[in-house]
Amino acid sequence: MAFILPELSYAYDALEPHIDARTMEIHHTKHHAAYTTNLNAAIAGTEMEKMTIEEILANISKYPAAVRNNGGGFYNHNLFWEIMSPDSEGEPSSQMNIHKAITRDFGSFENFKKEFSAVGSGWAWLCVDKNDKLFICSTPNQDNPIMDVVDAVGTPILGLDVWEHAYYLNYQNRRADYVSAFFSVVDWHAVTKRYNDANPGASKF
Repeated sequence: MAFILPELSYAYDALEPHIDARTMEIHHTKHHAAYTTNLNAAIAGTEMEKMTIEEILANISKYPAAVRNNGGGFYNHNLFWEIMSPDSEGEPSSQMNIHKAITRDFGSFENFKKEFSAVGSGWAWLCVDKNDKLFICSTPNQDNPIMDVVDAVGTPILGLDVWEHAYYLNYQNRRADYVSAFFSVVDWHAVTKRYNDANPGASKF
């Protein structure tokens, strides 16, 4: 079973002016496509061909570095595209479970944004732990919180690519502006669904 580069549900220019069309096109057709191609090459002829990407990453300590890097790049970018939308309302409504959880665990949405925006390079994540609590973390390279090699393991529900290839054409060295702009395109309905689907059986609100 080969992994396939997903098509985006919106046009490359749909997130402008926050994320420009040229960056989106290069990011998707070059960077994400390369991770997909290289992942398929790395798992060819192995047991991993019959596994989901989540199964592979959850046991990544067993597999070669090429699988870790390209598998992470494939998964991370899939999530990144899916939690953005040109129809973003900027922040979740107070009726959404994700808003309630953010307020519970960070005090307010503004506190969450401040803490999320302060993470280092690589990938920034909002995750749910096994007790259904939210936490923020960052990972280097193409690592992510479902891998069994990271310090903070959880279910990622929001992810931001903070590598320069994700923003340099438009923002150059103004990373803070890029992170701020990202919140203008977050699809909080998609994030809420990921939160609701995490830890099946757990009491939400």
